[in-house]
Amino acid sequence: MEMLLHALLLVPAAAGALAFVWRRPGAARFLLPAGAAAHAALTAAAWLVRPASAHPNWLALDDTGLLFLSIASALFLAAAAYAPGYLRGRDRDARTMSEPLFAGCALLFLASMTLVTLSRHFGLLWVAVEATTLASAPLIYYHRDARSLEATWKYLILCSVGIALALLGTFSLSVAGEGAGLACLSVDELVRRAAGLNPTWLQAAALLLLVGYGTKMGLAPMHTWLPDAHSEAPSMVSALLSGALLNCAFLGLLRVRQVVVAAGLQAFDAGAFLVLGVLSVGLAWVFILRQADFKRLLAYSSVEHMGLLAIGIGLGGGGPYATLFHALNHSLVKAALFLLAGNLLTAYGSKAVEDVRGALRVAPRTARFWLVGLFAITGFPPFGVFVGKFLLLRAAVQAGRIGLAGLLAVLLAMIFIAMSARMLPMVFGPAPGNRSPVRERWGAVLPSLVLLLISLALGLWLPAPLADVLARAARTLGGAP
Repeated sequence: MEMLLHALLLVPAAAGALAFVWRRPGAARFLLPAGAAAHAALTAAAWLVRPASAHPNWLALDDTGLLFLSIASALFLAAAAYAPGYLRGRDRDARTMSEPLFAGCALLFLASMTLVTLSRHFGLLWVAVEATTLASAPLIYYHRDARSLEATWKYLILCSVGIALALLGTFSLSVAGEGAGLACLSVDELVRRAAGLNPTWLQAAALLLLVGYGTKMGLAPMHTWLPDAHSEAPSMVSALLSGALLNCAFLGLLRVRQVVVAAGLQAFDAGAFLVLGVLSVGLAWVFILRQADFKRLLAYSSVEHMGLLAIGIGLGGGGPYATLFHALNHSLVKAALFLLAGNLLTAYGSKAVEDVRGALRVAPRTARFWLVGLFAITGFPPFGVFVGKFLLLRAAVQAGRIGLAGLLAVLLAMIFIAMSARMLPMVFGPAPGNRSPVRERWGAVLPSLVLLLISLALGLWLPAPLADVLARAARTLGGAP
């Protein structure tokens, strides 16, 4: 079954390469959903038959990788289903990226994210994370205007600084392994022989990788590329950036965390995870409070949720399990909201919160799901985000961090109030001017509906195979269900 691993990488890469050269009209609109569907089918097969690898020190699929692979594949399928209608509506705009180039870059983006989830070598992981940056940067520049150019350059420069620090961390990890006689940077080998690693160099590696991959993950204060990139990219690209790309950087942190836990040094960087996590949640609230751009509003919400993931890892105990479950649900709901944001932008021609009023009259389907998405992302029961936040707060209490639990509860309540104050007026009230209702295609709202329903279902019932994967992945991070 090693061929399954190769197919997961080669199918989107080959489809992306074909998109660059197959210039027939409509070819890109076929290749994008076809490549996404094939990748989703291969991912489903990986759940049924866990593929073995002839080179497990380089490529393999463990429980953590399978979880994040599934998220990326599902979100890409939703974005690919949404994309043809979005692209069709911009046929007459000569300034935007061509369809073949967009489809090719998007499929290569999927291939690079897949490589991140399959990488079992820290050097290969670093290459894969950098590849996600290079593949996604042209997608942010889709509109080819000054604002998208600025966002793209900020994304490239800041993420390059972060990835450079991650490279230093990888080198430090290599030095830490020299004392144990390790000749490679395999995750499994480092975990197996963690007791012999040089603790000083391992601690240095952990901090450098935390800052490096934390920059790509969007943790404050290294988050500044994220609002611009998410705001300027097309909505389906924003959905992938927030729901899948940030998870890839987070997976890099989880890999090194596995080594730190195996070496018995998990208490060393736990404080750093907690500080960066709380800072991210608090800073997100400050910027959400009076945010004038609804796509930037969702971007700062992503900063908040990345902070929650960092807090869960820092807590230990039940924190890692809560973190993984929360990462899954955040990705589903946030991707749905970004796709809906694209519908609102199309209907109103503006990203300004003040310009979007009376959406229930102008775009009723989108408005209803936008309202549902608001309650889902802010943690209302019975959505999965609520369960994830509850598990995180319970883990904080169980760890004896009552003050942290109280602070988080207050910050989450204030974020709900701030987001509601910005998003509810967009749905209700009179429509501006004489704006008439728009024709809403089901293809523009159905992907968001499916993603929201999945998160709702996960809040009510957790399938046994998924629960097992979450539990096993949490144990590798020093946690427990």
